[in-house]
Amino acid sequence: MPAIITDRFRIHNSEQFQEAFSESSGNVMYLGIGRPQAFSTATRGDGRTNNEGSDTAPLTPADNNNAQHFPFDDLLAAKRITSSDVSFAVPRRNWTTGTTYDIYRHDYGDRITGTTTAQTANSGVSSLHDASFYVLTTARNVYKVLDNNGNSASTVEPTTTPTTVIETSDGYKWKYMYTLSASEQANFLSTDFMAVATNSTVSSAAVDGAIDVIKIKTAGSGGTNGTHTNIDIRGDGTGGKCSVTVAGGLVTAVTVTTAGTGYTFATVSNAQIVSAGATNLSGAELDVIIPPKGGHGKNAIEELGGFFVMLNTSLEGTESGNSGDVTVANDFRKISLIRDPLASGSAASATTLRGTKAINLTGVSSSYVVDEKITQATTGAVGKVVEWDSVNNILYYIQTRHTNEGIDSNGNQTAFSGTNVVTGAGGATGTPTTSTSTIDNVSFTSGYSASEIDADSGDILYIENRAPITRAADQTENIKLVIEF
Repeated sequence: MPAIITDRFRIHNSEQFQEAFSESSGNVMYLGIGRPQAFSTATRGDGRTNNEGSDTAPLTPADNNNAQHFPFDDLLAAKRITSSDVSFAVPRRNWTTGTTYDIYRHDYGDRITGTTTAQTANSGVSSLHDASFYVLTTARNVYKVLDNNGNSASTVEPTTTPTTVIETSDGYKWKYMYTLSASEQANFLSTDFMAVATNSTVSSAAVDGAIDVIKIKTAGSGGTNGTHTNIDIRGDGTGGKCSVTVAGGLVTAVTVTTAGTGYTFATVSNAQIVSAGATNLSGAELDVIIPPKGGHGKNAIEELGGFFVMLNTSLEGTESGNSGDVTVANDFRKISLIRDPLASGSAASATTLRGTKAINLTGVSSSYVVDEKITQATTGAVGKVVEWDSVNNILYYIQTRHTNEGIDSNGNQTAFSGTNVVTGAGGATGTPTTSTSTIDNVSFTSGYSASEIDADSGDILYIENRAPITRAADQTENIKLVIEF
């Protein structure tokens, strides 16, 4: 059975996702960073080879049950995403002189009357939201293209922001939609995407079913030259009128003189043009372009295809104002989106969460080195150093399920425990304390501290492998994720 899921369903899904960040009883989302160790081909704890690519060319993560567990193995930290970190987004399309833009049409993809050919845009696409029918200007204004002057190149950048249709001297007709605010430019403007929002002034001025553009489909022949006026736009709306110019017997221009209201379909026939004075005109066909529901500018998110949601999160050094949970001692290669994780068995709510485990050591000889293997001979526990805090004698580490990173000689993942010496591959040794204390915002029980985010809790919604990103205390990483629905 032929069927489609419409773009409105995609927008509905994006709206539901976006609302999850602001609802009083909504979901809690965290951006996780992890993977301090290099990507490689390694043997996993279950004996199978795990090909992860390399640091310069990491592989795309698989979408399977492992994806719900592996990100926790090497998680370094997580930061909560708030409603102010989220925006609807659309692909960024900069206005560039000399470019022929597509126009807004209501009927892309429909069969052209009397043919088996689908209506396509100038660029060849048959879907409105695949078409290049809107632009972002240098003033960070967004305009919709209503008419491109017979598929001509745009050479005059629109600049004004009225609620009416703008016509520039190159024959283009534009509808101003909104302007990116300074905050939107800083947080939700990337090379490929930009925020989309509805301008309330433009929305209030929109007229449902108003006709702004009529295109010439077939020019016809034999008509009486002149401009023929007061021609009704017929359909299910009211009040629409246009004038038609005939030159050399052909229809050469159509101008909407009264936009009318309430049209969801409309026509202007050859016979109407003849009746208006273009005697003997035959074969002329016009396409009346129907606006979106509510009129142009009523809902920019729906009109421009806002089925993308952009998440923008910044990691500022160690996030010292948030307990310093985000290490700068190591790099990271993995980004994840975690929904509703737990912290000590309860719903997580803190701004940041430390993802590593930690040991408070005494009697340390020399220093532990970042990324080196650590072992505990008595227990058989194996881990990897994420950070060594020599001031407070705190060893932060991870235990993954890969050989030499968290699995002992018997193939088991054993936790570090007790007062057994912890040895680094480079020779450093230290003994876990037996005290219960809080040091540098980390709470220790008998010398040990679990990660602040419960492993394997919540749902991993997104995973991205990247080339290594090196951190520093005076550095801020701005991470933008774009989710398409």
